[in-house]
Amino acid sequence: MIHPIHPQINTIFVHVTDLERSVHWYSQLLGLKADIDRVKRPVYTFSLSNHASLTLDAGAPDQKPKEFEPLPFPLFNIHTNDIYKSYLFVQDKEILVADSITEYDDFSFFNVYDPDGHLIMICNG
Repeated sequence: MIHPIHPQINTIFVHVTDLERSVHWYSQLLGLKADIDRVKRPVYTFSLSNHASLTLDAGAPDQKPKEFEPLPFPLFNIHTNDIYKSYLFVQDKEILVADSITEYDDFSFFNVYDPDGHLIMICNG
């Protein structure tokens, strides 16, 4: 029997309180142009690589802004080929850095906070 569920992640959903602010922040972090005319609740999706996408979800227009407690650990990671350039980039963009670079033999990372306090890992492993 062919397994009905594919071992592939297509979309990461990030719950946000202010869709426009979050679209701007993630477009800056990812270096992707956002189509501002398409920023309308409930969601905005960035196409990433292969099958993956990142969907920011602010909830239906007739609902009050979402209330949630950000998790104390990263939701996902974003890859970089140069951890040091990436660290300087986020500092230059005044993105709130949660911690300095942590280095292992074959893996380095640091975390940043998005506008809603979600931790996002930037890593080279």
